[in-house]
Amino acid sequence: MIYLICFITLLFAELAYFGVARHFNIIDKPGLRSSHTSVTLRGGGIIFLFGAWFFWLTFGMPYPWFMLALTMVGLLSFADDVRSLPDSVRLVVQFTAMFLMFYQMGILTPRLWWMAVIALIVCVGIINAYNFMDGINGITGAYSLAVLAPLVWLDSRLHFVEMPFLYVTGISILVFCIFNFRRRAICFAGDVGSISMAFILLFALGMLVIRTGDLAYLTLLAVYGADSVLTICHRIRLHENLGQAHRKHAYQLMANELKIPHVAVATFYMVLQLAISAGLIFLPVNHYIYMCAVIVLLAAAYIVFMKKYYHLHEEYLKSKTNNPSRQ
Repeated sequence: MIYLICFITLLFAELAYFGVARHFNIIDKPGLRSSHTSVTLRGGGIIFLFGAWFFWLTFGMPYPWFMLALTMVGLLSFADDVRSLPDSVRLVVQFTAMFLMFYQMGILTPRLWWMAVIALIVCVGIINAYNFMDGINGITGAYSLAVLAPLVWLDSRLHFVEMPFLYVTGISILVFCIFNFRRRAICFAGDVGSISMAFILLFALGMLVIRTGDLAYLTLLAVYGADSVLTICHRIRLHENLGQAHRKHAYQLMANELKIPHVAVATFYMVLQLAISAGLIFLPVNHYIYMCAVIVLLAAAYIVFMKKYYHLHEEYLKSKTNNPSRQ
């Protein structure tokens, strides 16, 4: 019953937010580097933050430092959706929030300070990479479910985080998918959605790693990780400004240049990640060997795909440059 109440509460909260977004004109307008063609409400992913608050208030207010951190990074990201903020402000808040999350996990010790510094940098990179991958309808919701599902299965056996936390997170994703996992989305997640969800999943994944001591569980983020890191490397090779918006990710080429429906691309990423995660969990192989094999295969697939289809993106950019009126 509590989860049914949660679903109904979050559904009405999302609908109420749409009214606020329309009133204050919190919208996303399509541009040269957009993968959509119509004006759409931005920030619908605030429902992930609402879901976390619902869990916290309903289930005894656990993880107070994590919730403070999530609220900080979520509200800052929402402010960034409404009006763009300087990168320095975002990074300061993200590093502070990550520090609070690590404190909640109990991993901040003087003896291992250098590991904490490395982990801070890596984890801030992960949440921003998760944000970069939010570029087409359905992909944030679908991929988040693909990460959450194996976490739920593992938590039922290893008990590294409170199960209601994962259930409520799943409900918030499903509510969001009602309005985003479709051919023409009613809303986009916005920075508040993608970064908040990344923060939530990273907390659960971090608790799993601490419980097991197995860093190979980062393979649960392998598909996004490969696309993000290799796209950054590609852009560095092209001498591009990494802070500038683009649509060079593999999933963007699928949706834009190859004209594959957004929900089909999002489903592909979800199914691929679920298959990889299932292999990690169920195959009788060393986790680190498996992780390395997955990374090599994903990297090879990315390179082959780009060699075959990237020229289509170059042709698109050239056509827009030659015909400014079509932008």
